[in-house]
Amino acid sequence: MFHPTVARLTYRALLGRRRALILFALPALLVVLAVAVRVLAGADDATAGGILGGFALGTMVPLIGVIAGTGAIGPEIDDGSVVYLLAKPVSRPSIIFTKLLVAIGVTVAFSALPVLLAGFLLNGNSQQMAVGYAVAAAVASVAYSALFLLFGTITRHAVVFGLVYALIWEAFVGTLISGAKTLSIQQWALAVGQKVAAEGALTSEVQLPLAVCLLVGLTGAATWYAARRLKALTLSGEE
Repeated sequence: MFHPTVARLTYRALLGRRRALILFALPALLVVLAVAVRVLAGADDATAGGILGGFALGTMVPLIGVIAGTGAIGPEIDDGSVVYLLAKPVSRPSIIFTKLLVAIGVTVAFSALPVLLAGFLLNGNSQQMAVGYAVAAAVASVAYSALFLLFGTITRHAVVFGLVYALIWEAFVGTLISGAKTLSIQQWALAVGQKVAAEGALTSEVQLPLAVCLLVGLTGAATWYAARRLKALTLSGEE
């Protein structure tokens, strides 16, 4: 299912000049913020939780997911270069699966690792908060990558839809409105990270069994439908 050539081309596209700048800027901002807070205010668990849960997991991770997920296939569809890829003897599910793995790898590298570093800088991993939020960021990266990769196959405005989802739903609606929290990837990921951190260090509105089912279900369904959309795109091009 994994195709090295597709992976190499996808990595090259994702780490191009413009996207790489944004991918590096967001984690760098988080680390600089963590250093500044530690120097000015010292180690504080409440402050660390606010930065890691609010800015990092609530804003940075979904934004990086948008860049990596939509960038893995969206530009190729927009400029028509995907036709050359589809002409190769590579199955459509293999293309999607490979691009998903690349998107996940990029998202985890630019979100979970900086979150872990920022957590250690903020409070020295007190109550295992750094590890808990890093695990939550890694888990969320998988679901975000699948969802935004799907967006890239169904619309030419994938980045716009992704930003709306990330900035309005995840960062605002899914954080403030209690009923909507059940449908928030951020809350699902927090349920997993909650089990790694000390009791009470992380909180989630969703129970772990339901969170795992929703994460697996969303990732699987989005990947399956993205492969279907890519197949339909091929048939449309042939017709």
